[in-house]
Formats: sequence, C-alpha cells, structure tokens
Amino acid sequence: MGKSMSLMVVVVAIALAMGGCTVMGSTYTKKVNEADNNARELAALQQKYEALTTDLVKTTGERNKVVTDNKALENEIARLRQDIAALQKAQEEKVQKVSKTYEDLLVKMKSEVAKGQMTISELKGKLTVNMVDAVLFDSGKAEVKGGGQAILKKIVSVLKDVKDKSIRIEGHTDNVPITGMLAKKYPTNRELSAARAINVTRYLQEQGIDPANLSAIAFGEYKPVASNDTPEGKAKNRRIEIILVPKE
Repeated sequence: MGKSMSLMVVVVAIALAMGGCTVMGSTYTKKVNEADNNARELAALQQKYEALTTDLVKTTGERNKVVTDNKALENEIARLRQDIAALQKAQEEKVQKVSKTYEDLLVKMKSEVAKGQMTISELKGKLTVNMVDAVLFDSGKAEVKGGGQAILKKIVSVLKDVKDKSIRIEGHTDNVPITGMLAKKYPTNRELSAARAINVTRYLQEQGIDPANLSAIAFGEYKPVASNDTPEGKAKNRRIEIILVPKE
C-alpha cells in the first residue's frame, strides 16, 4: 500500500512536469511566431521608409528644378519687360520727332495751308505734305516753276534736319488722258507724274537733302484722293506728296 502510493505520487509528478513542459513549449512557439511576424512587419516598414525616402529625394529634386526654372522665367520676363520699355521709349522719341517736324512745317507753311495750296497731316508717325500741282508746275509741265521752288525751299528748311526718316516723293494726276503734242513727251499720266516726282526729288537734293534719304514714285491716276467726276475732285488728285516714313 505504501509502495503503491509512492508510485502514484511519482507518476503524478512526472505527468505534471510533462504538462508544464508542454505549456512552456507552446508559449515559446507563440513567441517565436510573434517575433517572426514582427520581423516581417519591420522589413515591410523598412521598405516603405526607403521608398518614401526615395520619393522625397525625387520630389525635392523636382521642386528645386521648378524653383530654378521659375527663377529663370522671372529673369526672362524681367528682361523682356526692359526690352519692351526701351522699344516704347524709342518709339515715343521717334513720334515726338515727327510731331516736332509736323509742328515746324505747320508754322513755316502757314500761308500756303491757309490758301488751300497745301495740307499737312500726321498719322502714326507718318507725316505727309500734300501740294496741289498748280503750286509747283505750270499746266502740262514737269519742271518746277519759280514759285514752286520758293515753296520747296521753305519745306527744305525744316526737312534738312530730319536724319532718321526716308523722304518719299509721290507724283499723282487726275484721270484725264494726255493728248496732243504733250502726249509725245508723256504718253500717259504715269510718265507725267514720274517726271514731276523726279524733278521735285532732284530739287530737294540740290537744296541739301541727303539723296540717300530720297525716293520718287509715280502713281499717275491710280491713287486718287477724290472723285474725278468734278473739277474740284480732279484738282485734288493732281498733286505731289512729300511723305516721311520710317527707314527700312
């Protein structure tokens, strides 16, 4: 009986010990699994961190490039604004010069303008002196007469100081065909207007205008400013125009 009891105690002790080992083994396995899971999560977080770091570096680089590009663009805009301001100033100076020439001509040619022999106009930097042919030429003639030379001298006194403009002399007529003996010298109105424009140009050159700034153009009857149906209209179309235009 005593031996049997002792044996049972031993058996129970062994069983309890084995049960304890089983519990300890289960806990250990759980901890190992948790450690593995933590390691995997840490590795995943590490990858995310590295990816975010790479993205941050890339984004920072792109941002720096944008900042640099914006700075360059701002500098270019500032330069363009300076160029525009300089061009506007130069244009204003040119317009002011033309306006000064226009005002001087109005004063100098006040008598001729008042008599209706001449008009002087200015538009967008283009100055035009429009003279009826009778002021400069006898009927059917292309040579500048004495009275016309006196008028041109007054114009030269103003234009001789103009260096930044080209001076274009345009010859115009009405639409009445040239007939008789005059037609042998000037077959059409084009030839008559050409001769008159050239003679005015030559006279301006003789009076000191730089010939490099002078040109002559013949329009004949093909650029009228009034109707040729009335004597008044024809008279307006028979004209010489002295035009100041920008140099090419």
